[in-house]
Amino acid sequence: MWLYLVALVGLWTLLRFFRERKVVSHLQDKYVFITGCDSGFGNLLARQLDRRGMRVLAACLTEKGAEELRRKTSDRLETVILDVTKTESIVAATQWVKERVGDRGLWGLVNNAGISIPSGPNEWMNKQDFASVLDVNLLGVIDVTLNMLPLVRKARGRVVNVASVMGRVSLVGGGYCISKYGVEAFSDSLRRELFYFGVKVAIIEPGFFLTEITSSARLSSNIQMLWDHTSSEIREIYGEKYLASYLKKLNKLDEMCNKDLSLVTDCMEHALTACHPRTRYSAGWDAKLFYLPLSYLPTCLVDALLYWTSTKPEKAL
Repeated sequence: MWLYLVALVGLWTLLRFFRERKVVSHLQDKYVFITGCDSGFGNLLARQLDRRGMRVLAACLTEKGAEELRRKTSDRLETVILDVTKTESIVAATQWVKERVGDRGLWGLVNNAGISIPSGPNEWMNKQDFASVLDVNLLGVIDVTLNMLPLVRKARGRVVNVASVMGRVSLVGGGYCISKYGVEAFSDSLRRELFYFGVKVAIIEPGFFLTEITSSARLSSNIQMLWDHTSSEIREIYGEKYLASYLKKLNKLDEMCNKDLSLVTDCMEHALTACHPRTRYSAGWDAKLFYLPLSYLPTCLVDALLYWTSTKPEKAL
């Protein structure tokens, strides 16, 4: 019995391996639009696809980021300034893309732009703190997608949305985890709707990688700012020891993060270039071996694990 099961799993793995190696033809004629190309995953992906000969349309938030990217790439790559929180900026970028892709349509849309702060204990924040993150990470993804969708449909192309392991396991308060859960839900509904038009939707779920989003210095500064602006009652309940312990953990984050961003961009590239892309890509061993299995455990076990390993407020029960 076990021998048959092992053989079946082996055969399935082998078939999947060969199926996923099939690459889309004429990649050099296909256009890909990527948001958040100033740094991190978006910047590396733009350079990676450019080296492969694809037509990259890279959206940056700043002119400085766009200029630096152009210096590192070929003349094929073009940049545009885009603020995903502003619909007028998205509409202008969509028209810019339309002028370049013409009747061929847009083969790939990669929604990569994102921010991580403000993040921290929910009680330390206000509604605007949540909204500022959701505006970029979720509403920005939706707005860009809805505007670009006619161009993607014309090419029968791909939509690649960057979520996170924290779209499966909520580890921190604020808008970040909420936004990534939202990206997962939006992507699922979008994939099922666009199946009828030959458009494929993939979700990238990275673990912890060393980018600006996970910068210890930025996250620590954010926590200190939230602490300084919260009420005296909240500070009394949580206590200075809680703050110190929280900051100590954040300061170790850089050491825990994977520095090889290509593990993520390789997943993105596969989603854009494979004939049979996956629905979800877990990037990084922490995602595959810890966070993904953790997301399938009973909630009570996950809660217990996080309770025993987390920092406790000074006036906790």
